[in-house]
Amino acid sequence: MQATDKEGVWVETQSSPEFKELRHRYRSFAFPVTIAFLVWYFGYILLTAFARDWVSIEVLPNINIAIILGLLQFISTFVIAWLYERHSSKHLDHASDTLRDKINEKIGHQG
Repeated sequence: MQATDKEGVWVETQSSPEFKELRHRYRSFAFPVTIAFLVWYFGYILLTAFARDWVSIEVLPNINIAIILGLLQFISTFVIAWLYERHSSKHLDHASDTLRDKINEKIGHQG
């Protein structure tokens, strides 16, 4: 199979309703979560830069609000990874496997 034939398969795939639906499912999760995390992250940075008195308040001995917010950054990262894995398993994996198999079938039959 020539390179132009393979390119045609990819162009056809990208314009297919299945691919568009897969892209929509991915983006409808990834973009809002990314924006939310960036707001959360930059909010934390801004608080530690401009609200030092507030984030310096001790909640427990030797543990202030800034430390708690910093730890929550790590926790939120793991929660997002877990949520993405669930979303991917439920909404993306089967559709992408099906699409991949169709592509391989087209490339295999033409080559």
